[in-house]
Amino acid sequence: MKQHQKMLLGIGIGTVAGIAANLLAGGAPWLEWVVTNITGLVGQLFLRLLLMLVVPLLFSALVMGVCELDLKQVGRLGLRTLGYTVVVSSIAVFIGLLLVNTLRPGDGLSDEARALAMKGTSVQAAPAPSSTSVPSLIAAMVPNNPVKAAAEGDMIALIVFSLLFGLGLALTDTPAAKRLRDTVQGLYDVMMKLIDGVLKLAPIGVGALLFSMMARLGMSVLMQVASYVGVVLLALGLHMFVVYSLSVRFLGGRNPVAFFRDCRLAIVTAFSTASSSATLPTALKVAEENLKLPRNVARFVLTAGSAMNQNGTALFEGVTVLFLAQVFGVQLSLPDQAVIMFICVLAGIGTAGVPAGSIPVIAMILGMFKIPPEGLALVLGVDRFLDMCRTTLNVTGDLAAAVYVARGESGSSSS
Repeated sequence: MKQHQKMLLGIGIGTVAGIAANLLAGGAPWLEWVVTNITGLVGQLFLRLLLMLVVPLLFSALVMGVCELDLKQVGRLGLRTLGYTVVVSSIAVFIGLLLVNTLRPGDGLSDEARALAMKGTSVQAAPAPSSTSVPSLIAAMVPNNPVKAAAEGDMIALIVFSLLFGLGLALTDTPAAKRLRDTVQGLYDVMMKLIDGVLKLAPIGVGALLFSMMARLGMSVLMQVASYVGVVLLALGLHMFVVYSLSVRFLGGRNPVAFFRDCRLAIVTAFSTASSSATLPTALKVAEENLKLPRNVARFVLTAGSAMNQNGTALFEGVTVLFLAQVFGVQLSLPDQAVIMFICVLAGIGTAGVPAGSIPVIAMILGMFKIPPEGLALVLGVDRFLDMCRTTLNVTGDLAAAVYVARGESGSSSS
């Protein structure tokens, strides 16, 4: 069996076993013990093994990607990647807002679900955009301590440092600098070898993650907010299979069916881990080995995209805010929704690529528009599942962006 088939088998077994355990023994102390001490531990170990590799991989991949480019290419790649991200993220949020306004999932919510919403939640809101000036936001992108930025998971700051380090290394023509370049390349090679080893454990790891989630939640939580879940999945599906297909075909010059087939391993990994950062190693492997993208372009676009090109996150945030506004009867005008769309696009660029990274941003937007943040209790019940789905969109979007950017660079191939 191929790697993605083994992972799909792990997802299937874990999901079915978890649902069965919830139906037969939901709430039983022994099941909670198994989830906490066995399956939960196995799943977290797999996730942490992937996340462990992200910082050294992101640094080495981006540094080597910049070293293999000339200075004009760096600026051109950066502008094309950022421009693509803003446009496609805007389309994603627009699709989400259009569907929520048309289908209105928050209007038909049951009294039971509304009661659940009023139980409240203790999510810490992200700072509002108005509380931070543009100059300070730009200044925050440049770390005063890159080691601290890496330790705290500040991927934007780490990307900026890696870009500057790569530029400095590319401009330094000394024997010591050449040895350092070989060392960084060696670090990248070691990380990719470790990834191969971790992915061999993936079927067990993803099965454990899915079992733990379904054993605790079951299907009842999904059914309580089924209309909301349905709108989110419909919006994600339209963006993934319509917008990305059009992008890959007309901007990337490739067959969309072949593109999705080549991306299977990254898609399954993204769905399993619910983390763009954890999927970065697999995405790089897919881009170079399956999509045959130029190595320097793939490293540059995917490492930056894992932190910035979060289409699914932007879409999810917009849908969730409007859904909760409908639940609590808060009327949002078109200008209000335009502001929400703008914030979601910006937040999609800056949201941490880890599970539930968008929840604090949603809490911040709810506060700005006087929507009771207690409503997040409704969303948190199904967030892990929706996080898996939107992360799949994020990672696929990174690969679609890499295909588009690579087409304009010499040495790219198309199929």
